[in-house]
Amino acid sequence: MRPHTLLTTLALLATTALASPALSAPKSPKPDAKIWAAVQAAQAGQLKLLESVVNIDSGTGDVEGGRKVAAILAARLKALGATVETHAAEIDGLPENTVATLTGTGKARILIIGHIDTVFGPGTAAKRPFSVSGERLTGPGVGDEKGGVVQAITALEILQGQKFKGYGKITLLIETSEERGSPGTRNLIDALVKSHDVELNVEPGDSPDLITVWRKGSATINIDVKGRAAHAGVAPQDGRNAAVELIHQLETLTPFPKSGTGLTANLTILQAGSRYNIIPEDARAQINVRVRQDSDLEALQTAFETSARTPSIPDTKVTITRETSFPPLPNNAGTDALAERAKAIYAGLGLTLGTGGNGGASESALAHLAGTPALDGLGPVGGDFHSEKEWVDLKSVTPRTYLLTKLIMDLAANTPKPNR
Repeated sequence: MRPHTLLTTLALLATTALASPALSAPKSPKPDAKIWAAVQAAQAGQLKLLESVVNIDSGTGDVEGGRKVAAILAARLKALGATVETHAAEIDGLPENTVATLTGTGKARILIIGHIDTVFGPGTAAKRPFSVSGERLTGPGVGDEKGGVVQAITALEILQGQKFKGYGKITLLIETSEERGSPGTRNLIDALVKSHDVELNVEPGDSPDLITVWRKGSATINIDVKGRAAHAGVAPQDGRNAAVELIHQLETLTPFPKSGTGLTANLTILQAGSRYNIIPEDARAQINVRVRQDSDLEALQTAFETSARTPSIPDTKVTITRETSFPPLPNNAGTDALAERAKAIYAGLGLTLGTGGNGGASESALAHLAGTPALDGLGPVGGDFHSEKEWVDLKSVTPRTYLLTKLIMDLAANTPKPNR
């Protein structure tokens, strides 16, 4: 797809704003007129900022790219008066995390979390940069999750422009390793969620217009097989084929669901062999697991461990290990209460906000685990995440920015009580 120039993009935005029901004058009941006007006025700048960061590769582990994106965003945050700190990643090979804080005159401590790492490798942004086609924005990470991070900064700029100071503090965490389960941010997240009253997450909303009230937990089951190498032509009988044994072990996966709203377990990585004429000595498989409850993960791991004790090829050894990324975010009263507030705000635009959940894990599960009420999926609506078709619905950009801005104001006036 040939990208539009920035001028063409802004012209298209103006046309869309006039034609789109979601971006035109809201129906009764009426919204907060000042905030709505400010959000509309901010849209062109919001899209320009989004374009600038989408067009920089920042896949997880891309230290240089992550730093470039963070520098652009940090400059905007400093310009609106935030205190901006960088925190070194908690493991090697990752860019720093950014924590921006605004201090107000109230009591509520509001945490917003977003991430700028993507699943895409170097060169992706040059291949398919930010673009507008009709009512869709596309580009690597446009929805997951750069669109949400830019939305959060825009909301903070609007609050500052309106001289709103009713909160105690607003903290924005921009992290750089969420797509790997936040290994570079776990301690920082733990400290922040425990020192705030509520967590808002700017992961993208699901189509047609949903916020996220539950999420699956995520983990990886590793199956490692050790066999014995041998010449595949001269003495194959002396070998112990690790790849063949791995195939046997993977039969354990057969009865477990591959899709659906409950447990899912999918083979994602398969490795074996070093040369075409050597019996493989080593083989490895990785199973991506998503669960609504931790007991399902335990049951799956137990099944693999049981199979590992009885390999089909003698003298092979099978080892099962697990890497847990995020726990589940279950349906819970704290999140549901926040969702009701969000629905009421959205109704002021004459729009209906739905609720749902999905298999994509996030930091909100860590907030819930710490006893801090959390609401997820507050970013712009999009779809086809983790693929070259990833998109954001242009019609959702302004309503979702309004929602986040007003939700912060509402939470400043009516702070939820922690669950801890």
